Formats: sequence, C-alpha cells, structure tokens
Amino acid sequence: MEASGAPLELWLTLFAIISVGLSIDLFSDHFHKLFKSKKPSAQKRSYPFGTDVLWTIIWLSLGGLFALIIYFSLGSQKAIEYATGYALEKSLSVDNMLVFVLIFTSLGISHVYQHRVLMWGIIGAIAMRIVFILAGISLLETFSWMIYVLGGILLFTSFRIISKKENKKLDIEKSLVVKILRKFTSIDTTSNDHKFIKVIGGKMVVTPLLVALLSVEITDLVFALDSIPAILSITQDSFIVISSNIFAILGLRSLYFLIGSGIEKLHYLKYGLTVLLAFIGVKMIISEFVHIEVIHSLIVVFTILAITFVASILKARKST
Repeated sequence: MEASGAPLELWLTLFAIISVGLSIDLFSDHFHKLFKSKKPSAQKRSYPFGTDVLWTIIWLSLGGLFALIIYFSLGSQKAIEYATGYALEKSLSVDNMLVFVLIFTSLGISHVYQHRVLMWGIIGAIAMRIVFILAGISLLETFSWMIYVLGGILLFTSFRIISKKENKKLDIEKSLVVKILRKFTSIDTTSNDHKFIKVIGGKMVVTPLLVALLSVEITDLVFALDSIPAILSITQDSFIVISSNIFAILGLRSLYFLIGSGIEKLHYLKYGLTVLLAFIGVKMIISEFVHIEVIHSLIVVFTILAITFVASILKARKST
C-alpha cells in the first residue's frame, strides 16, 4: 500500500481552496438573508437558476484545476488517479440526490431552507469522509485481505442497487432519525422556518429542518460506506483519495438544485452504477492476480458513465 507523497504545500493549497470556496458559497450575506425569509415558498426557488449553474461550473472548474495542480506537482499517474476517483464519487453522488428529494418532500421543507440543510450536510459529510478514508487506508495497510472484503461490499452494493424498488415517497415517521429523536425530545411538525431547534412552552423541541439534516447525514454515511471502497480500489494515497472525494461533494449542493427536479429522468442511472460498482468490485477481488492499470480503469469508468447518461437523455427525449 502507498502512503501520501504530497508535500505540505499541496495539503495547504487543498484546504485553502476548500475554505475560500465554502466561505463564499455557503456563508455569504446573500444566503443568510435568504435563510431569514419569513414567508418561504415550497415551490419558489431560493435564488436564481443562473446562480446554481454558476456555482456548478465553479466547483467543476476547481475540481479540474486541482487535477492540473496534481499533474504538475505529482505527475500524470497521480492526476489520473485523482480524475478517476473524482469521476467515481461524482457519479455515485448523483444517485444520492434522489434520496435528498424524497427527504425534503416527505418533511415539507421549503425550497428556501433546503440550502441551509445541504450547507451543513456538506460540512458534516467532509468531516465524516476524512475519518472513513483514513480508517479504510489503515485497514488496507494492516490487513491485506481487506481488499477482498471491500470488493465484496461493492458487489453486494451493485446487486442492491439493481434489485431495490424505487420509492416515490419516504415514510419519515418510520425513519431511524425520527425514532431516536422521539426518545429524547419532541418534534414540532408545524415549524417551517430556518431554525433547527426551538423552545416552545419552556421546552426544547426539534424542527423538521433538523430531522432533514440528520437524515441527509445518515444518507451520506451509508453512501460513503459504498463509495469509499470504490475509490480505494484506484489508489490508497490519502491525499488523492481525500482531495477527489472533497471536490466531488463540494459542488453537490448547487448540482442538486440544478438537476434535482430532473433526476428521475436519468432512467438508466441505476443500471450504469450497478455495472460501475460491479467492475470496481471485481477489480479489487482479482487485484492480487490481475493488475488493471489506472488509466484503463479511467477509460472504463468514463465509458460506462457516458453510455448511461446519453442513453438516459435519449430515453427522456422519446418519452416527451
């Protein structure tokens, strides 16, 4: 297994870009004003569509720019590993968006407050990912047989994706988050503002916004258990794994608002992800006997994604 060969200045560059980007994107005065809106509408967009497009382009561009930084700092091999990991995480995160739609719809979260939930959700996801990545690398370094376990997890996940039924509605009352919260406090189901916790009649209660945030975090936790083994099949360099993961999820919020409503039109998404995870799972299991170059993995990943999205677009056009 390989340790990170990234110099300190690259780590500092990574965290500088993340800090500046999050500060501008998530904590601007514009968003704070939106969160305090007194009359939110479930249908009204919280800010112009063009802003979603702009931030999606910005985060994609930053992800591409960082690939160039890695290329000139660490070489083409590391840049290819980063690009492959980025593509994997980005494509798998798209499937996650459908769950976000179900969570917000089931809880009746106004569009204007979904930004607030995803803002903190992304920050929590970054922290969890770093812990999971370091733990996964440590396990692979300590126990070489873990490569077969992680490969098996990916094969199981691919089977689960192709066999699961698509839910049009989420019964939030039966969710783990609600069951746990109700054991300790009450949930004010009538609340529809920017607060996560309120005091009613001298008693602290949680709002649907906090239920949504915790549900999003648990969803990402489950997602990370599937996606992190996939990228560890490409490389165990902690810098490459962490940077590609972070850049893949940083633009998730703007991408969600850009294509979230049309996610169901990606008819073949689950089939593409099934093939993708199955390929990565098999790659991990046979890695001790058959070596597949990272560049070949990158070609396979992009080919599967291209076929999936093109076929979905053609299907959507025929249906209209």
